[in-house]
Amino acid sequence: MLQKCEGIVIRTTDYGETNKIVTIYTREWGKIGVMARGAKKPNSRLSSISQLFTYGYFLVQRGTGLGSMQQGEIITSMRSITEDLFLTAYASYIVELTDKCTEEKKPNPFHFELLYQTLNYMNEGFDPDVLMNIYEMKMLNVLGLYPTLNQCSVCGNTDGHFSFSIREGGFICHRCIGKDPYHFKITPATVKLLRLFYYMDLSRLGNISVKDQTKAELKQVISAYYDEYSGLHLKTKKFLDSMDKFRHML
Repeated sequence: MLQKCEGIVIRTTDYGETNKIVTIYTREWGKIGVMARGAKKPNSRLSSISQLFTYGYFLVQRGTGLGSMQQGEIITSMRSITEDLFLTAYASYIVELTDKCTEEKKPNPFHFELLYQTLNYMNEGFDPDVLMNIYEMKMLNVLGLYPTLNQCSVCGNTDGHFSFSIREGGFICHRCIGKDPYHFKITPATVKLLRLFYYMDLSRLGNISVKDQTKAELKQVISAYYDEYSGLHLKTKKFLDSMDKFRHML
């Protein structure tokens, strides 16, 4: 049965000499895998539509198993991302995180919109660190993780000076700091942004300017929380971290 869907290519795997298996995150059906026959041939009509990060319409022959891509129409190829090594690294992490956190054929239009907006903002030149952190915070619920970000995770107070406790799973106030000697000391700006990134609607994103110190704190807290609770070990994250070190050496 031939059906049309709107989607973003989040993974491609070579299959044989000329074919590709393409994983698409779709608005209508969630994550699906399709065979793109001949897509590795440069003159194939499926060559460009089956590239990573491509956003478009796909005509798919669906069955019980792996479907097959018949044709597609590109809306945007996210060219600014694909032409920039650093942006490609950020976007690769975003799509791998999406792939690892979502199940096949479980539609989630909200999540589709989040993925599209994140990549689109990145393509338009918004700060990739900020976009990555927002996406990471938004993915926590998908992973079944619910950090305490609106009060102290120990006493429930909403006022005071807050740190972040991996052990307690969220903010910890100055009164309860002794409960976790390994807490992260963070600035009020980081407290505010962690909360904002978790709750905000990405479509309302303006040009958020974040200081380097705050970025470093956000990265430290979010990475530590993921390491402790997500069970994910993503190649793209390791590559991104090594690129980050290289960039700071330049």
